[in-house]
Amino acid sequence: MNILDKFKESHDYIKTRTSVEPSIGIILGTGLGGLVKEINIIDEIDYKDIPHFPLSTVQSHSGKLIFGELGGKTVVAMQGRFHFYEGYTMQEVTFPVRVMKFLGIERLFVSNASGGVNPDFEIGEIMIQDDHINLFPAHPLIGKNIDELGPRFPDMSEPYDKKMIALAKEIAAENNIRVATGTYAGLTGPTLETPAEYSYVRAIGADTVGMSTVPEVIVARHMDIPCFAISIITDLGVPGKIQEVSVEDVIAVANKTEPSMTLIMKELISRV
Repeated sequence: MNILDKFKESHDYIKTRTSVEPSIGIILGTGLGGLVKEINIIDEIDYKDIPHFPLSTVQSHSGKLIFGELGGKTVVAMQGRFHFYEGYTMQEVTFPVRVMKFLGIERLFVSNASGGVNPDFEIGEIMIQDDHINLFPAHPLIGKNIDELGPRFPDMSEPYDKKMIALAKEIAAENNIRVATGTYAGLTGPTLETPAEYSYVRAIGADTVGMSTVPEVIVARHMDIPCFAISIITDLGVPGKIQEVSVEDVIAVANKTEPSMTLIMKELISRV
């Protein structure tokens, strides 16, 4: 079975389980599942039941597709994403984004927890992504291009939608939420970065670093889906501020800041 047939088979199975036709796709990051509580949930499907879907192996990633309504829009939310460090190929990591396209999404919203390398950032701060640097050793579009989905050489001059960024900043200002904008560097993990690696990432122009988002956005843009991504700074990779960090620390910070991120995302979805 070729990969296009797998996308279609996953789509066909999902359509037997829900009648929701989502216009918005959402991918929720580590400790950032609170947005699901705001969704008027109509249907839930476990990843393990969907043909060809990977299974999340990471703490705090529960592994469900959530269908419902949020901000007056029909949505499909991934409660738990897939990472390259779990041993999946890039095609497997991004498989759900392809399926979301088949389900009809017109925009993709992504959240993540990340390490801040910009010295102006503090733990718990929110950054809206306006660009990224792909430092993964593999690329999700390597291999035969699927012409039905997008071009061989997709343009990446606007990976994150400028209109949605501007609107999100307005929403944050209206609600007295401090946000920054910046560039996210995507690395494989699962180790957090060494001090020298943090310095390297900063030197090449990044403001934050994390282990997700970039492959998902590349695939979405390949299919001409506008993207919005938001990071919560859960630890710092700034000289003099680097401390030992556990996944529990990351989740704790993400949980604390998550309500502000959820407000921005919910309101943005309602206005686009």
